Amino acid sequence: MKPLIGMAFATLAAMSAQASPPQAQASPLRGTWTLVAADKILPGGEQVRDYGQTPKGRLIVDAQGRYSLQIFKSERLRFAGDKNDGSADEFASAALGSSTHYGTVSVDAEQGILVFRIEGASYPNWEGVAQKRTYTLEGGVLSYRVPVRPDGSVPISVWRKID
Repeated sequence: MKPLIGMAFATLAAMSAQASPPQAQASPLRGTWTLVAADKILPGGEQVRDYGQTPKGRLIVDAQGRYSLQIFKSERLRFAGDKNDGSADEFASAALGSSTHYGTVSVDAEQGILVFRIEGASYPNWEGVAQKRTYTLEGGVLSYRVPVRPDGSVPISVWRKID
């Protein structure tokens, strides 16, 4: 009887191991990143600042590829008083001087493509959208190109890993 029970346990263990899903590989972007540059390439090929001279930003990616990203133009206007009573210029500066979104990001290293699956964003038109971006990742520096804008410019974000 004992050999039969042992065999049953061994069979159940083997079946359990086969039914377990494979472990997902940790994202190569896992960690915390600080913004180095938020530029854009104009249709004529010139590269210029897109979020001011000293933009600020943070990108955080967990092991499963969930991310949160914020970019802020340092030269945004400060509100004179309560945010709810802001002027048109203050609101425009706040909205146009920031880009934030979160969701999941996956990496296709062979193709050199990042795919941001955006769940929530300061620009609502991006919500529910998957954006493909060409990228490079070398020596703790991540650089990628955002899809071309209606004016023909191509934003470029550069991040440095800090942990």
